[in-house]
Amino acid sequence: MRALIGSCYIDVTGSLVLENSQLQAAVDRLAASQALHGSESLRKLLRYLAKRAQDQPGVQVKEYQIATEVFGRQPDFDPQLDSFVRVQAGRLRAKLSEYYTSEGVSDPIIVELPKGSYALAVHERPAATHGGNGATTDSHAIPASVPTPARRSPLVASLALALAASLLVIVWLMVTRRPGSGVATGPKPPRAFQIFWKGFDKGGEEPWVIFSNAAFVGRPDSGMRYFNPAKDGNSPILDHYTGVGEVLAVHNLDSVFGALHMSARVKRGSLFSLDDAKNNDLIFIGSPSENLTLLEVPSTTQFVFRRVDSGVRTGNVKVVNAHPLSGEDPEYMASPSNTPLTEDYAVVALEHGINPQNAELILAGTTTIGTQAAVEFVTRENYLNDLLAKLNVTSPEDLKPFEVLIRVKVTKGVPVESSIIAVRVLK
Repeated sequence: MRALIGSCYIDVTGSLVLENSQLQAAVDRLAASQALHGSESLRKLLRYLAKRAQDQPGVQVKEYQIATEVFGRQPDFDPQLDSFVRVQAGRLRAKLSEYYTSEGVSDPIIVELPKGSYALAVHERPAATHGGNGATTDSHAIPASVPTPARRSPLVASLALALAASLLVIVWLMVTRRPGSGVATGPKPPRAFQIFWKGFDKGGEEPWVIFSNAAFVGRPDSGMRYFNPAKDGNSPILDHYTGVGEVLAVHNLDSVFGALHMSARVKRGSLFSLDDAKNNDLIFIGSPSENLTLLEVPSTTQFVFRRVDSGVRTGNVKVVNAHPLSGEDPEYMASPSNTPLTEDYAVVALEHGINPQNAELILAGTTTIGTQAAVEFVTRENYLNDLLAKLNVTSPEDLKPFEVLIRVKVTKGVPVESSIIAVRVLK
C-alpha cells in the first residue's frame, strides 16, 4: 500500500517508492502514447487526476468536479442522470490497460485507475534480478525456510517449467502485438460501417447521442398523454420517459461504436442544450414530436415530421414529403393509433450542424418502432449496404448530406423489414 506524502509516494514500511517527478514523467508518456492518440478528452482527464493526486493526496475526487472542471459541464450537471463521467473513466481505464500491455510493456512505473474510484493508483512494475549463481530471485532475501532449488520436488519443478513456458507465450504476444491495437481484438468491422461512420470518428471529442423523452402530463398509474401547452397550463410535466425503440436504438449504436473502437456521449433530449450543439457532432434518436431539441437545431427539409391537428388522426405524427417526385405520396403515416401497428415510416438524414464543420445525423420514425428501424438501417450491414448503394457512396469522402425516407413493416411491435422509398441528396 502506498500513499502520497509531500512530493514522494511512500509505502507502509516508510521506504521511498516514487517521486512526483516520476509520476509526471509516467503521465507524460501516457499522454504521448498511441493508446491515447487523438483522444484529447481522455488526456485532459488523466492529467487532471494526476494533478489532484499530487496537490491533494488522499482526497477523493467527485464525479461532479470532473464533469464541471475537466469537461466544462454546466453547474446543473447531475451524475445520477448523466453517466458521461463514468463512461469517460471506463474508457481511460481501458486505454491505460491497453498501453501497459503494448507500447508501455517495459515501463518501470504503472499508472492505473481502479474500478469504482477516480483516484489514480501508481506502482512499480514487478522486476526480477539475478543472483550470483545465475538463479532468478526477487529483490528480497529468501527466507531460510524456503527450499532451495536442489530440494524441490518433481511436481514443483514441473509447475515451474509450465509457468516459464506460459510467461514466454505472454511475452511473445506482447512483443508481437501491434501498438495501439487494444487489449481485445475482434473481427474487422464491415466495410460499410467504416465508410458511413468515418465522419463521426474525428479523434477528439465524441459525438453526442440525443435520445427523445417527450413531455407528458398525468401519471403512469392513471394515464399519461403528451403535454399540450394550450390546455395544460402549469400542469406538472413528466419528461423522463422514453420508448422501447429509443432504448434498443442506443444499444445498437453502442454495439457498432464498440466494434469501430469509437465512443459517444449519451444524453436525454430534455437535458440537452444548444451549448452542447455548437462544437460537437450530433446523433438525434427520435422525431421532433418526441425529441423537442430538434426544433431548435438544423433539421430535415425534404421529409418533415408534423403532428396531425385535425380529423380522425388528430395527434398522430406524419412525414410530409416537401417535394414529391413521380410515384411518391405527399405525406406518409403509420397505422392508425386505434389499430395494431403493422406499418411505420422513418427518416435517416445526414445534415450540417449549427457549425457547418460538424455533422448532424437524424434517426427518427413517426412512432418509437419506426425510430428503432431508422437506427437499424445504419447499424446493420445489409441495410447500410443498401443505403450506400442508393447514395452512390463507395468511400467516406463520397458521403454528402442526404435525407432518406424508409417504409417499415411491423409485426407484434417489432420492425421486421425496412426498405428505402425515397432519397434526396442535398447540396
